[in-house]
Amino acid sequence: MGAIKETKTLRKNFIILYIVISSRDYKNFNMGVNIMLEIKVHDIKGECPVHELGDRIIIDDPRIIVEKTDNICTHALSTLLHYTTILEHDWCPIKLGLTTPEDGEHAYLQCVDPGKPYTEGGTVIFKCRKIEEK
Repeated sequence: MGAIKETKTLRKNFIILYIVISSRDYKNFNMGVNIMLEIKVHDIKGECPVHELGDRIIIDDPRIIVEKTDNICTHALSTLLHYTTILEHDWCPIKLGLTTPEDGEHAYLQCVDPGKPYTEGGTVIFKCRKIEEK
């Protein structure tokens, strides 16, 4: 009789734990490690009035961590936001066509500014990776 009661208790505890995990953002239940995205300016073709090489944008979905972010360009943000949620929760840049199999730890994105001769700006290539913060 004790084994049956113990099994019911374990099942009940498992169900409660499952409900708690399902109802929260799962990343906050990862042993105290928070998974975020670091998006770094990797290359600039032409002249960008906002970004410089090495500038970083840190995203902890759904927030942009402003105090850890160097600059934000609205032209680039429109492209970046299409991918940030999926990459933060299901890292799959190869499947999305954002990198090669040899560089699966990074995703590459670019802003929508075509640069000269079409605009006075330039195209920025961003290199994205997952980072952990405890």
